[in-house]
Amino acid sequence: MPKSNDLSKSLVALDQDSTLIVAIEMSQSSWLVGGIVPGIARDPQKKLAADPELLLRLVYRWRDEAEAAGQKIRRIAVAYEAGRDGFWLARWLRARGVEAYVIHPSSVAVSREHRRAKTDRLDLGLLKRAFLGWLRGEVKHCSMAAIPTLAAEDAKRPSREHEKLVGERTRLVNRMKGALARLGVRDFNPKLKKAPERLAAVRTPEGAALPPNTLAELRRDMQRLRLVNDQIKEIEAARLARLQAAPETDGHRMVHLLSRVVGVGIETADTLVHEILSRDLRDRRALARYAGLTGSPDESGRRRREKGLARAGNARVRRVMIQLAWRFLRFQPDSALAQWYRERTASGQRGIRKTMIVALARKLLIAFSHLVKTGLAPEGVVLRPAA
Repeated sequence: MPKSNDLSKSLVALDQDSTLIVAIEMSQSSWLVGGIVPGIARDPQKKLAADPELLLRLVYRWRDEAEAAGQKIRRIAVAYEAGRDGFWLARWLRARGVEAYVIHPSSVAVSREHRRAKTDRLDLGLLKRAFLGWLRGEVKHCSMAAIPTLAAEDAKRPSREHEKLVGERTRLVNRMKGALARLGVRDFNPKLKKAPERLAAVRTPEGAALPPNTLAELRRDMQRLRLVNDQIKEIEAARLARLQAAPETDGHRMVHLLSRVVGVGIETADTLVHEILSRDLRDRRALARYAGLTGSPDESGRRRREKGLARAGNARVRRVMIQLAWRFLRFQPDSALAQWYRERTASGQRGIRKTMIVALARKLLIAFSHLVKTGLAPEGVVLRPAA
């Protein structure tokens, strides 16, 4: 099966007379399937229920029609845009001998008209043309997403759930503090373990007890907060148990190695490993591009300007790396990367620190990728003792 991130010989040498090309426009309830069938003059399209078995039967029917027209089908290639359904369909098709690809939606060129017709049939036509061009070897027609295994997808879930729960915890605490602040109560900490028992004794500046509806709301929020805290602890304990049970597996080894860097915790290391460092990316440019830490230049004639971060990569990795870059300056002040940052920002030019922190985050990500692959730490970086 050809890789999605390189131009293999089979993609360049596309024999359109023996290749059945299928594109799918997917929605929650139905799929619009279109094909380029050798030997068939018409442009077949069929609307199906969202059922992979129906899709496979349709593809085989088109194959039989092509062979009845005198064309021997040696290859079936199916593509659809990345979206809500993820990658399960691509894995399901590949398990049945069908080439399956997932296209980045933003990589398919569309008309720049202010008002343009947009229907599923028109989108399907764009998708087929982009996919056909890519199969011919014109890689700029569209970009393909790497299809992860089920285990790789599942490995990301704990860190993503942990991030959501931490955000939920912050939202609950802020909402409780806001409810108390509206009544003039500023010296009560709703995060304390005994906070629910102490609510009844809280008094407003007027000397009155908390109103009944506000009191009931705060108690419900504290129950939710306790549940969220318990779930966060459960995820963290399960992660540590997995790391201790199989420390020599590739992903766990990377997490152990990365968490030895002073300033990098288990949560950050786990997120970086499963979101980006365990991926087989081509080079450091592809690494930075996937993390969304590259620029977006705008150049036309004499006009040349930088519009900031491209923001086309993994937003979670970008956010973690920029936060880690600020933390790295505090915990690794004597490292070569921290000294490089201080030299570049010594001029005090307005906005230079924010610009250079992104460059530092990009360099850090590349250095961490080198660390987990070779075991060599960046120059001057302090490591914790191996556990």
